[in-house]
Amino acid sequence: MTAGDEKTTRRQHWESRHREEGYVKKIRRVKGSVLHTWVEAEGDIALNTMDNRMLEEAVEECGLENSPISLIWDLSHVGSITLNYKQSIADIIFNWSPGFSRIVFFNIPEAVRIIVESFAAVVPEGISVMTAGSYLEAEAKATAKEPEKNGAEPTEIHTRTKNEFLAAIARISWMNMLDQHIPIPQPDNRFHSFFKAVEAMQSDLRAKENEKEMELNQLKQDLEQRLTHMVIKMNAQTELNRKSSRDFEKEIAELKSRIATQDMELTRVSTAIAEKTSSLRNLLDQIYALDIDPTQKRQMTDSCLSLIETETIEKRLNIELTEADSVFLSKLQKKHANLNQRELRISLLVKLNYDTREIARSVGISTRGMESIRYRMHKKLGLGKHQSIKTYLSDLAITM
Repeated sequence: MTAGDEKTTRRQHWESRHREEGYVKKIRRVKGSVLHTWVEAEGDIALNTMDNRMLEEAVEECGLENSPISLIWDLSHVGSITLNYKQSIADIIFNWSPGFSRIVFFNIPEAVRIIVESFAAVVPEGISVMTAGSYLEAEAKATAKEPEKNGAEPTEIHTRTKNEFLAAIARISWMNMLDQHIPIPQPDNRFHSFFKAVEAMQSDLRAKENEKEMELNQLKQDLEQRLTHMVIKMNAQTELNRKSSRDFEKEIAELKSRIATQDMELTRVSTAIAEKTSSLRNLLDQIYALDIDPTQKRQMTDSCLSLIETETIEKRLNIELTEADSVFLSKLQKKHANLNQRELRISLLVKLNYDTREIARSVGISTRGMESIRYRMHKKLGLGKHQSIKTYLSDLAITM
């Protein structure tokens, strides 16, 4: 007889829906501290979830928190029970408060009968586990004044041995009790080999558990070592980045200082060039006003015009010095410390595409003298016979 056959007008109901598994689990209060639970489904299902919360709510709402519960369990439609459910059963019978006094199973399918018998064999003392053929029989056993003990009183050696065997298997499988003592019957007992097989299985599982733990510890050590190396590498890289940043900041500061100094020098030179050019133009105006031989006047004016052109070129050369040119000079000086200041200036003018005549006038030497300086610079720069100074300096500026 199932829940659907019983009147429920004076009884509260609770349920837990398992849509993916295709069933609904329900519970109700029968009388006193007796609860009845069952499954509604269209076909056989696999129990995977204990639904502890549903049971706790029923107990709380019935005010049974301090009373051991008697549970009637209808196993209709239960085709199998998963390991997760078995472990949940073990947890609730050993750890749940208020706990159970009696558990009565009825409508037990053959597929789960051995699980019910294993459960009956493994429960703690004080809990009676019984079986029944119908709901009325189950209710009678659950509400009887003197509850039966687990199954029937084990008066035969065969029954006791079976219970001990099932309990040992359940403890290993459900509770992972790999160190439990398994009582082995005497060698002449016909169940001796069965218990020895269980003992061997327990030993093998314990060995595998230890091996698994060692592998996990090794993996943990390897992971910790890798993390340590990664942290060291990250810290080293961070320190290297800080050093590079400090070096760059220092170099930038030096370049800014050099640029400021060069700007001051350029201002001074530009001012001097402007004054010289103004004086030369005044002189040129005075020469034009002279009443002298035309040929001599032309020579004098040509000399003034040549000097004015030289001063103009010098001014242009100094004004076009940019921050990039300053960086170029700094790098060139670091790479070729043997170059003097005049050679560094000539190198910059060569890179800026000024011709030999303009450069010679800028540094105050003759064109022939300029050729001699370029020959010496060719050696100082370590260039081959057919290598061009201009090409080398242009390539050097690009790679910076």
